[in-house]
Amino acid sequence: MREIELSLTQTQRIRLQRALEKLQNISSKSNANASVTIADSIPVNFEDGVLKGHGTSELDGQVVATVCGVVERVNKLVYVRALRSRYKPETGDILVGRVIEVSQKRWRVEINSNQDAVLMLSSITLPDGIQRRRTPVDELNMRNIFEENDVISAEVRNLQHDGTWQLHARSDKYGKLDRGQLISVPSYLVKRRKQHFHQLDQYGVLLILGCNGYVWVGELIEAKDAMEVDSVKEFENSNTSTSGVYSLLVDEPSYTPLEIRQNICRIANAVRVLSILGFNITVEVILELFDLSTSLNLDIHDMLGAEFCVMVAEKEADRRSTVYKRKG
Repeated sequence: MREIELSLTQTQRIRLQRALEKLQNISSKSNANASVTIADSIPVNFEDGVLKGHGTSELDGQVVATVCGVVERVNKLVYVRALRSRYKPETGDILVGRVIEVSQKRWRVEINSNQDAVLMLSSITLPDGIQRRRTPVDELNMRNIFEENDVISAEVRNLQHDGTWQLHARSDKYGKLDRGQLISVPSYLVKRRKQHFHQLDQYGVLLILGCNGYVWVGELIEAKDAMEVDSVKEFENSNTSTSGVYSLLVDEPSYTPLEIRQNICRIANAVRVLSILGFNITVEVILELFDLSTSLNLDIHDMLGAEFCVMVAEKEADRRSTVYKRKG
């Protein structure tokens, strides 16, 4: 568990300590064969030609762990996956990053890793949506697409020969993000899943859980296809109304309704609570905290208070205990 930095009363501290101890006991029982600490022995069969990977070492004829984490086996390779480590990109990861430099035919993006990533001009979908070769005019207009401090979503494409990770944003779901909040959490709290984009239609919120530990909570804006863009071009000078049509070529209203702004703040605070407690961040748990806070009639800022965090820890301990008993 991460260190809890909350202003707790004596009663709250005792309740939180009990909940965390309960969670730790359940975790140690369910992962007794997988979790290791420093100097723990890892059972292997040397006759099978075992390969010792990261986080392992040989001592007195035994393979021991040199870091705290989970033992992973890939064929003959045995290694320890550290629970708390700097984010390491993998091909296909969904990321949320911030543009820090616009250079020749590329943007440099900060992705919460030990080095920045690169997004090439040729790896994005142009605003007109037409597949064509990039021209010098496109290069001159790069700042009209992304500029410094813009928050964007992208996907990891590959690792270049010089050790730089390259991104791409060819799909309509990738691109610039605005009207929302960017939250930084430890990357190990966001597990790789099939879906990292979540459109919460009932709240009007777009939630992106970046594998790099950057979480975006913003207004859900409908994306329109190329036919609608052409329709706007055709009728923009006529008397036909084009209200409600959103595209990169049409000015969108800059106003976000109050209810959606409140939903964004409440979901963002739910993410912060999970980060404070060191719980895995998933859309299911986030929505549970959202519903819990509304059922208790809590103000948005009260979600970051000590009492709510302690209550979340207790409920999570009870939930995991029930699941463990069912499995047992």
